[in-house]
Amino acid sequence: MEKKSEINGHAVPSSASTDQIVEHSARRSCAGKLAEFLRKNLLVIMTVSGVLVGVGLGMLVRGMNLTRAQMTYFAFPGEMLLRMLKMIILPLVVCSLVSGAASLDTRSLGKLGGIAVGYFLVTTLIASGIGVSLAFIIKPGVGAGSLSLALESISKEKDTADSFLDLARNLFPSNLVAAAFRSYATDYKMVVVGNDTNGTALYQKVPIGTETDGMNILGLVLFAMVFGVALRKLGDEGEELIRFFNAFNEATMVLVSWIMWYIPFGIMFLVGSKIVEMVDVVLLVTSLGKYIFASILGHVIHGGIVLPLIYFGFTRKNPYSFLSGLITPFTTAFATCSSSATLPSMIKCVEENNGVDKRISRFILPIGATVNMDGAAIFQCIAAVFIAQLNNFELNAGQIFTILVTATASSVGAAGIPAGGIITIAIILEAIGLPTNDLSLMLAVDWIVDRTTTVVNVEGDALGAGILHHINQQEMKKQQEQQQQQDEELAEIRVEAVANVLAEEETSPLVTHQTKASAAMPEAIESVL
Repeated sequence: MEKKSEINGHAVPSSASTDQIVEHSARRSCAGKLAEFLRKNLLVIMTVSGVLVGVGLGMLVRGMNLTRAQMTYFAFPGEMLLRMLKMIILPLVVCSLVSGAASLDTRSLGKLGGIAVGYFLVTTLIASGIGVSLAFIIKPGVGAGSLSLALESISKEKDTADSFLDLARNLFPSNLVAAAFRSYATDYKMVVVGNDTNGTALYQKVPIGTETDGMNILGLVLFAMVFGVALRKLGDEGEELIRFFNAFNEATMVLVSWIMWYIPFGIMFLVGSKIVEMVDVVLLVTSLGKYIFASILGHVIHGGIVLPLIYFGFTRKNPYSFLSGLITPFTTAFATCSSSATLPSMIKCVEENNGVDKRISRFILPIGATVNMDGAAIFQCIAAVFIAQLNNFELNAGQIFTILVTATASSVGAAGIPAGGIITIAIILEAIGLPTNDLSLMLAVDWIVDRTTTVVNVEGDALGAGILHHINQQEMKKQQEQQQQQDEELAEIRVEAVANVLAEEETSPLVTHQTKASAAMPEAIESVL
C-alpha cells in the first residue's frame, strides 16, 4: 500500500521530495514555537541570566582587590536601577490607589478591603508562628554565645509604645508634600525636672518629634485610598479628576515597561557588587549558619507551601502556574531586597501574565507592599528567639505570645527597603526585655536573609491579588445570574399577563362585540368606496 504524507492538511503520495517538505515544515513550526516562546519570555530569561552573570562577574572582580571607591563605581549601574525604581514609586502608589479606589463602588471597596486586611493579618500570623516554631526546633542561638565578630552596635533604642504611636502618626501625615520624602520618628532628650535631697539634678527622658529621611508611604497609601473614595462620592463632578489619575497611572505604567528592560543589566551589577563587598562570608555563614538556615527554611515553607495552599483553597486553581508568570518581579525582589522597588514590575506582570483585573491589582498591591510583610515576620521572630538563646534567656508562654503579636503588628510599619526589617526587631526585643546590642549580628548576614524575605513578601501580595480577583469574579457571576433570573421571572409575568388579556377578549361580550365591529369596518368602507 502506498504511503501518503500530509502537506497543509492534504494527503499526497509519499516520495523523497514530499518527505523533505514535511520535515522542513515540521522544523519550521518547531522553530516558530521556539521563537514565540523566546519572544514572550525574553525579559524573564534576560533577568535570570543577569543574576547568574552577576554572580560570575562578582567572583571575577572580587579577586582584583578593588578599593572602596572602585567598588562604588562598579556598583553604579545597579544604583541607577534602584534610583529609577524608587523614582516611580510615588506616582505609581498614589495614582494607582486613587484610580483603584475611585473605580470600585463603596460596597465592593469595603468588602474587598476587609478580605485583604483579613488575608494580610492571617498570613502574617501564620508566618510569625512558623518563625517561632523553627527557632525552637533548630535552636540557632544555643551554643553560639561566644560569637564576637567585631561588628557595629545599634545604639538607637526606642520604646515599644513610641514605636506604635509613630506608626499611628505616620498614618496621618501633617504635611502631604513632606510625606513624599520624610516620615515621623520619636527621639528623646533629657530634661531637668528638679533636684534630689543632695542637690543632684534629676533628669527625665522626654519623647520629642523629629523627621527622618525616607518616604512616609503608609500615610500616602491611606490618603490616596480615602481621596479616591471621596472622588467616587462626588459623582459627575469628580469624573474629570478620576480620568486625570487614570491617565497619569497608565503613563506611569508605560514608564515602568521601559524601566523593566534595564532591569537585567542593573541586576547584574547589583548582585556582582554585593559579592565584591563581602569581607569574610565564610566566617559569617559558619558562625550564623543555623540562623540563616532557619530563616531561609521558614521562607521556603511559607512561600512554597503555605501561601500556595491558601491560594488553592480560595480559587481551586494551580498556584504554581500563577507564580510562574511572576519570575521577573521575584528576580527583581531577590536582587533589590525592596518590596517597594519591586512594585512596578509586579503590577505589570500580574495584569499582563495572570490576567488580574487592573482595578484589583492597582488597589491591593500598593497596600500589600506597605503592610504585608510575611517574610519579614518570619525572620524577625527567628531573630528574637535567636538573640534570647544567645543570651541564655528562657522565654515563657507570655513572651512567646508577645513576640507573635509584636512581630505581626510591627511588620506593618517595616519600611519596604533593604534592611528595613532590622529596626523593627528592636521593637520586639524591647517588648520582651532583651538587649538590642546583638542586632549587629543580624546586620552582618541581613544581605543574605533579606533576599528571600523580600521574595516571600511580594509573593504574598501577588497571591492576595489573585485571590481577590477570583472572589470579585465570583461575585460578578452571582450578580449576573441573579439579574438573569430576575429577567426570566419578569418575562414569565409578562407572558401570563398577555394570556389573561387574550382570555378576557374571548369571554367578554363587550370586547368581542367591539372586536367584531372594528373587524367589519374595513369591509364597509370598501363597499362604500
